[in-house]
Amino acid sequence: MTDVFLNGTLIGTVKNGEEFARNLKEKRRDGSLSKYLNVHVDEALNTVNIFLDKNRVIRPLIRVENGKSLLTEEHLEQVEREELTWEDLVNQNIVEYLDPSEEENAYIALDEKDLSKEHTHLEIDPVGIFSICTSLVPYANFNMSSRLNRGQKTQKQAMGVYALNFLTRLDTSVNILHYPQRPLVRSYTEKLLGEGKLAGQNIVIAVTNYEGYNMSDAIVLNKSSIERGFGLSTYYRPYEATKSKYPGGQTDRICIPDKEVRGYGIEEEYRYLEEDGIIYPEVAVKDEEVLVGRTSPPRFLGKLRTFGNATSTTNDTSVRIRSGEDGIVSKVIVTENEEGDRIITVKIRDTRKPEIGDKFASRHGQKGVVGRIVSREDLPFTASGIVPDVVFSPNSLPKRMTLGHIIEILAVKVGALNGR
Repeated sequence: MTDVFLNGTLIGTVKNGEEFARNLKEKRRDGSLSKYLNVHVDEALNTVNIFLDKNRVIRPLIRVENGKSLLTEEHLEQVEREELTWEDLVNQNIVEYLDPSEEENAYIALDEKDLSKEHTHLEIDPVGIFSICTSLVPYANFNMSSRLNRGQKTQKQAMGVYALNFLTRLDTSVNILHYPQRPLVRSYTEKLLGEGKLAGQNIVIAVTNYEGYNMSDAIVLNKSSIERGFGLSTYYRPYEATKSKYPGGQTDRICIPDKEVRGYGIEEEYRYLEEDGIIYPEVAVKDEEVLVGRTSPPRFLGKLRTFGNATSTTNDTSVRIRSGEDGIVSKVIVTENEEGDRIITVKIRDTRKPEIGDKFASRHGQKGVVGRIVSREDLPFTASGIVPDVVFSPNSLPKRMTLGHIIEILAVKVGALNGR
C-alpha cells in the first residue's frame, strides 16, 4: 500500500502509487483536474504527494511522447500568425506546468535533437534552466554557478528607477539612482524581456592593486567621478502619524514644531493649533527631529486616577525622523482612514554620495566595499590620459573564477571604442 498526501496532509492509501499518479496526470490533461495540480511519487518513502496549494514555483515545459515533441512546426507557424495563443498551447496539453516535486519524476531534454523515448518533457528554450535575473547575467556560461546566484541577487538589489511615478508613491524605503544607464553588454534575454531595464552605471575600471586599499573585497573610487555624479542617489522614506480616537471621547492632539525652537519638549516648544498643523515641505530635518508633533491621552486611566487627575497627563507620541538619518521634507499628505481618523504622511528625501563603507558590485557576483576615495591626480592613468572611476583588485578573479567578468570588461571596451 502507498500513502497519499495532499498538500502535506495524509488523506488515504492506494494499492499502486505509480498507476494512481499516472491516472491523476491523465485527468489533469483532459481537463477533469486543475492544470496547476502536481503529483510526485517518492519510491524511497513509498508515498504519493499531491500539491495544489498556492504560491508554489511552477514552470512551463513542452510535453514529449514516444521521443517526439508535441510542439510541431505547424504549431509554431500558427503562433507566428497569431492563430494560437499561449493559453491554447496549455489547454491542448502541448505545454504543461510542473513544480519542483513533479520534476523529480520527469526526464527533461535541453534540446529537441537530444530527445529519446525515455524523455517526458522538453525545455521551451535552454535558457529556461535559469531564472529571469540569472539569464540577464552576460557570459554566464563562463562563471561558477555560485557566482551566478550572487550575481542575480546583485541585480535585484541594484539601484535604478523602479517605477516612473516614484515621486507620487509612498513605498517604505526607496533608493533612486540619479543617472541610471543601460549596460553596454547585454544578454539576448534582455531583448525578450524589454529594453527598459535601468539599473547601475557603465564605468571605467582599472584591474590593478592600489597600495592594499582594494585588497580582496575592497575597491578604490575616484573622487572626481563622485563629484561628477557617479553613484549619486536619493533615498526616500515616508513617516506616518495617525490622529486616533480613544474610549471616552478623547483624541490625540496634533501640533507643529515651533520654527524658532524645533526642540523635543511638549508644552514649551510646541504651539497647539485648533486645526491640524504639520511640518512644511522643503524644510531640512536631522537626527531624531520632530516631523509631526502629537500628544496622546494616558492609556491606563484607572491606574492614574488612583494617584491624581488623569486628564491633565499627556504622553508625547510625536513622530520623529530615525536616529542617524537626515534629509529634506519632500511631500506632506493629509488624509483619513476608514474610521475617519486623520492620517499625516511626511515623505523625507536624502541625497547621498558614495562614501567609504558603501558596497558596489558587478553582475557576476564580484562585490566590494569602498576602501578609499582617492583624488584623480593620485590614480593610475592610460597613455591617452584616461583615469578610472574604480580600481578593482585582480586578486578577486582567480579565487572566484568569474571569467565572465573579465570577458565583459573586454567586450565593454570594444563596445565603447566602436560605439556599439
